Amino acid sequence: MSMFSSLRLMRSTRRWPAWLMVLGFLSVSPGIVAAEVSFDDALRLAVERAPLLRARQSQETAAREESARAAALPDPTLTFGLSNWPVTGSDAFDLRADDMTMQQIGVMQTFPARAKRQARQSVANRTVELAQAQSNAERLAVRQSAALAWLDQWAAQREVVALQGLREPATLAARTAKARLAGGTGSATDALAAQAATLELERRLDAAEAGLHASRAGLARWLGSGADVRVFGDPPDVRVLPIDPAAILASIDRQGPLLAWQAREAMADSAIDAAIAEKRPDWSLGTTYGRRERMPSGGQRSDMLMVEVSIDLPLFARDRQDRGVAARRAEREAVAAEHEDARRAQTEAVRRALAQWQGLQRQVARLETDTLPLARDRSRTALAAYAGGGDLQPWLDARRDELESHLEHARRLGELGRAWAALAYLLPDEETRP
Repeated sequence: MSMFSSLRLMRSTRRWPAWLMVLGFLSVSPGIVAAEVSFDDALRLAVERAPLLRARQSQETAAREESARAAALPDPTLTFGLSNWPVTGSDAFDLRADDMTMQQIGVMQTFPARAKRQARQSVANRTVELAQAQSNAERLAVRQSAALAWLDQWAAQREVVALQGLREPATLAARTAKARLAGGTGSATDALAAQAATLELERRLDAAEAGLHASRAGLARWLGSGADVRVFGDPPDVRVLPIDPAAILASIDRQGPLLAWQAREAMADSAIDAAIAEKRPDWSLGTTYGRRERMPSGGQRSDMLMVEVSIDLPLFARDRQDRGVAARRAEREAVAAEHEDARRAQTEAVRRALAQWQGLQRQVARLETDTLPLARDRSRTALAAYAGGGDLQPWLDARRDELESHLEHARRLGELGRAWAALAYLLPDEETRP
């Protein structure tokens, strides 16, 4: 059986169309009905239902809202009070006694330096870009994790199917041993050994089924369902990457784990510009209306209007603004160094994954073309010889080797699928899909 043959996990008298099964999965009550999910549907549902993606989208929305208000002017200031109000002497607390006493109300508006507003807008825009990059990276991570979970269950199912296929010859050997014992041509030792081999197969099968159930829980985690989620259909061709291996190594900076670093560096650059802009003075414009009471004699006093302009004086830039600029530049250097370290780590991870994927391809091919057919033929020949009156031990040895070969094949298929997924979802779809 080819590694890409269809796996029927839910045995029934008929096969529902894929879209009906997906619809049933979407509407199923958690923990009640088993659902079958294809590889492509699993990835789509994982992206649609991932809580972390919703979180990233909310962060992106928040960043856009902050960007919209980044360059806005500060709120104006409303002032009111009394001016030149006598508090001593014979005129104390009299609003009419002194000509300079006024009831005032005013408003003041601060105008930050244009360079500051532009720098703040730039920082806000870089924050939006960072949120977008993090969202894209998270989407790739979710797709990769869902692919790994689906392939893990697929490999676990392959292991169960392989072990189930060994039941018939094991049962045949046990029956033959009993028949020979009853006929006086066999020994009790052979009968017990054949029975023990059958029990060992069942033990291995129990362990494989336990692993299969565990893998279903892993897939359900990414699909956000309490239902018994099972895979169906063919996996992708894990022997072919969606992008050439050389191209993968040439696109390190565009891969998911590094998507956010360019935005982080851009944000650090904008922070430097914002620190430099702090040297530019802000200015404020204010106007105050002063109302004066009538004279004690009843005469009318003129009301007053005051207009004022204030400007910040950054006289101590060496101890304040210059140190802020130096701090932001140091942070920029730290970001660049961390980016380079992340790039080196990602390059190492990709090279290791490529080497593992290529090595597993050779191992799986050798198992399928040489090891498994040889083990199967050897086991069948030994069983036929035993049925014809030969010894049991050659079959026991051959059956053990065949069992281990099938388990090794299933494990290597799972490892190959995981190595493929680690490489296939490093780049956005537009760079890997035709």
